[in-house]
Amino acid sequence: KVNREGKIEKEKFCFVKILACRSPQIILIPSGSTLINPLKFRRSQDFYIVSLIELNCNDSTSIQSQWILKNNSNVISFDSQIETTFSEIFIPARKLPFGIFQLELTITLNKYPTLNHCSSVYVEIIPTNIIPNLVQLGTSMIT
Repeated sequence: KVNREGKIEKEKFCFVKILACRSPQIILIPSGSTLINPLKFRRSQDFYIVSLIELNCNDSTSIQSQWILKNNSNVISFDSQIETTFSEIFIPARKLPFGIFQLELTITLNKYPTLNHCSSVYVEIIPTNIIPNLVQLGTSMIT
């Protein structure tokens, strides 16, 4: 820029990028599990994991969700019996073998893909308690 005296002046520019959105927040229910202290489900029972998703965005954008099931960091592909929706996952009885699994939900804002967020819950599939009781006269009863 040239001033009135013909001298060149330097202009100062300051670029401020204001984000209209922040990363979404995810709460999985039931929650409070860790790899060391997972939620326990019997292999004979169905279970759901439900999520509450908070979007902090003043801009219009579409969002995507993706559920991932892992066992020892290995991704396990879903089949038709494991049902997922945008915010829920349903695991039917006897679908998973015994062990500890990580269920992870990732939410991505399409307009701001770097503002994705994921949350995990750990579940342990445990045996069903079946105790055979021997009854007189050679019959048995399962409790």
